[in-house]
Amino acid sequence: MPLDRSIKSVLIIGSGPIIIGQACEFDYSGSQASRSLREEGIEVSLINSNPATIMTDPVTADHIYLLPLTVDSIVEILEERKIDAVLATMGGQTALNLAIDAGKQGVWEKYGIKLIGVDLEAIELTENREAFRQHVIKMGLDVAPSFIANSFLEGKEAAQKIGFPLVIRPSYTLGGTGGGFVHKEEEFDDALRHGLDSSPVHEVLIDKAVLGWKEYELELLRDNKNNVVIICTVENIDPMGIHTGDSITVAPAMTLSDKAFQEMRNQAILLMRSLGNFAGGCNVQFALNPENEDLIVIEINPRVSRSSALASKATGYPIAKIAAKLALGYGLDELKNQITKTTSAFFEPTLDYVIVKMPRWNFEKFYGANNILGLQMKSVGEVMSIGRTFKEALQKACQSQENNRAGLGADKKEWIKTDDILARLEHASDDRLYRVRDAIRLGVPINTVHKLTKIDHWYLNQIKDLIKQEEKLMKYNVAEDIPKDFFIELKQSGYSDAQIAWILRIDEPEVTKQRKKLGINRVYKMVDTCAAEFEAKTPYFYSTFEEENESIPSDKKKILILGSGPNRIGQGIEFDYCCVHGVMAIKEAGYEAIMVNCNPETVSTDFDIADKLYFEPIYWEHIEEIIDLEKPEGVIVQLGGQTAIKLSEMIHKKGVKIIGTSFDSMDLAEDRGRFSDLLKELEIPYPKYGASNDIDHALEIANRVGYPVLVRPSYVLGGQRMRIVLNDNELERHVLSIFKHMPDNRVLIDQFLERAQEAEIDAIYDGEEVCIMGIMEHIEPAGIHSGDSSAVLPPYSLSENVLSQMKEYTKRLAKALQIRGLINIQFAIKDEKVFVIEANPRASRTTPFIAKAYKVPYLNIATKVMLGVNKIKDFEFENKLEGYAIKVPVFSFDKFPNVDKQLGPEMKSTGEAIRFIKDLNDPYFRKLDRERSMYLTR
Repeated sequence: MPLDRSIKSVLIIGSGPIIIGQACEFDYSGSQASRSLREEGIEVSLINSNPATIMTDPVTADHIYLLPLTVDSIVEILEERKIDAVLATMGGQTALNLAIDAGKQGVWEKYGIKLIGVDLEAIELTENREAFRQHVIKMGLDVAPSFIANSFLEGKEAAQKIGFPLVIRPSYTLGGTGGGFVHKEEEFDDALRHGLDSSPVHEVLIDKAVLGWKEYELELLRDNKNNVVIICTVENIDPMGIHTGDSITVAPAMTLSDKAFQEMRNQAILLMRSLGNFAGGCNVQFALNPENEDLIVIEINPRVSRSSALASKATGYPIAKIAAKLALGYGLDELKNQITKTTSAFFEPTLDYVIVKMPRWNFEKFYGANNILGLQMKSVGEVMSIGRTFKEALQKACQSQENNRAGLGADKKEWIKTDDILARLEHASDDRLYRVRDAIRLGVPINTVHKLTKIDHWYLNQIKDLIKQEEKLMKYNVAEDIPKDFFIELKQSGYSDAQIAWILRIDEPEVTKQRKKLGINRVYKMVDTCAAEFEAKTPYFYSTFEEENESIPSDKKKILILGSGPNRIGQGIEFDYCCVHGVMAIKEAGYEAIMVNCNPETVSTDFDIADKLYFEPIYWEHIEEIIDLEKPEGVIVQLGGQTAIKLSEMIHKKGVKIIGTSFDSMDLAEDRGRFSDLLKELEIPYPKYGASNDIDHALEIANRVGYPVLVRPSYVLGGQRMRIVLNDNELERHVLSIFKHMPDNRVLIDQFLERAQEAEIDAIYDGEEVCIMGIMEHIEPAGIHSGDSSAVLPPYSLSENVLSQMKEYTKRLAKALQIRGLINIQFAIKDEKVFVIEANPRASRTTPFIAKAYKVPYLNIATKVMLGVNKIKDFEFENKLEGYAIKVPVFSFDKFPNVDKQLGPEMKSTGEAIRFIKDLNDPYFRKLDRERSMYLTR
């Protein structure tokens, strides 16, 4: 056995809280690596400060340390536990930087720790931009002309030598932080200062801009015998100049010649073998000149990355799992393909389908933010779709984005002014692909679109083919007129029934009815890594429109769980945590667990988590057909956040059981009018309110309630478009803005309780007993979104009178709403009187925080209560905590330097960390408490 037998215990370094540029893909990699090491009998310890992850759960590792990611925390662990080796390649840039810092302070040497997977020299080589540039040149490979600068004067000299346009790339940063293009000399000074300040070592690389070149990424694995395997080649649709995290990407590469592909492979393998002591996963990025196929090396990341998660889900090849075993000393040829179970891991996956990754942005949360895309990553999440063709995968990706699109256009959000569209093409933003379609639809020549966007002609012609299909469809008046062959062709191109209905100006149900009448239904194909060359039994499927269905339903009783879709502000990794625990509980209860999700960064979309995985949009047309095929006992929507909750009405109307709390109870909690009537009936205090569909009525309500008022649209997540307004003018402007952007939503107007405290309760109700999971007191006052407020568990200043009111109101509401499973209730406290602000009959962002703080498997308990297989009394647990736990929000304002950073009722944080303190004299808590006092006296 090649396994290094001296390694008995390993410490995995996590990536910390979610920030733009480093999201839940590292929860996936860390979790998979831990499971892989434990399979080998290794004792795994894990450090991470993010409570919302599966990787920080007891099911993942032997020892979990929810500590700040600092050298002091590493030393604390090494003092407490015998650790033989550290794996720092699974926690993104944060873990690598921490490994470097600990190495410089002599920590690894002092405690006799091996760095496995990659050594400090290899990290330093790839992170030091000048050293890496010289290394690549020495190997005979090409890089863009560049100079390193550690001062303002050196930067000015470099710019003079290179000329404009140029690129500034700070060293040792994440997600392109501080970097960008400089097109004109007058823009350079400010950009250089920003770049130098962003680098922890005050260093930038200034290189020649290769604008318009094509960008590619290769995901590779290398073992300690120097064997290298290329798992996936990913092509960016957007050209160089847009951060790969903000670019729409495709696999396999669609416009790469075989000659260029072979050269890229050879260079990637050469680079990987040059890294010295390295065994594991690696990402190499190239730029290719579309005119002559000249190739330059951009960078190499000696760790699993965002693209590793994408490549894993795209191919079915578990990169992080294999990388962890390679770090122990295994060779690729000694490991099995996890999918086929018969072939070797030393193979390159073959795709007989197309995947499209599309980023998800949240610019609406950052007022004043520049939504022009560049070298600095700005997206908060991503979706992945799988189709038999590029067109099908592209449309499915658009349906997955959770931005009310039914596909690539063909809906009521099309633009019609050519000048506005052309301006959008020249300066890439979050909606550029939709504007590309609009331009082609309006007759703008393909060559013009290419000149403005530098997007390859092949992709533009694919979009033009979609336009031609729509023009052909317009010849028909009703769904019954569409010939069956053409109907199938539309569906194979990814068109949703809603898009077809929009083009024909008819209702969607008419299209669906006719499609089903013609027998045009989805079939499901297996993701097997080998294009069916070898037999595989992986339960990982995607939909398309063909003849053969490879997803054969079993005879077991099944439960379907709807995932939460792409990460965005207000709905993040915490709901994936809930879904994974839901899957585990369902399996323990004897049901077949079926997962539906479209987020490649998550643990829930690992092929071996659920009994069956459908990598599909959380979009009703797709969900309905999975339900029709699998015929589950019911569907769980409580764990997937607002995404899943929004589909509960359609599930209810279809006559499918919603497991846990019923649709009517969920709707009662969501409908402000009905909910307030219930509170009144239960004699529970609540702020005065009103709901309106027009501006005049809204003004009338506001004046009756009395300013200041809290104004928000109904049925939204993360406080979207929620504002505190002080007078009629502000109210009028904001209400009109809501109706403009969300015309189908009513406006809710609530009395704002000034200088009130805020607190919340998470609870479980089984029909007989209410279990209070946790009571959290917010540091910030009411008016700051709960997701942006630090929360202390248990409460530290609320009186017994207030706590008893909160508990009593929770019990009344849980019973009145007939909750089965989870409920989160938010309260405002003013002058010892408790008001109920809202109730969420689902998992919340605080659910994982409470479970981690108290070390109680609340999601397992809640899921089994939902299923009806257990009562709360069947479980033995106790909420024990020495001291306090604090949920600390984390922001990504550094990506948007000019935005309004003022916190308010609309959530802006991208992630959270957990901090434990022994008592209220802790300096960390005292600092937070001082900030609270400042808020209350403003």
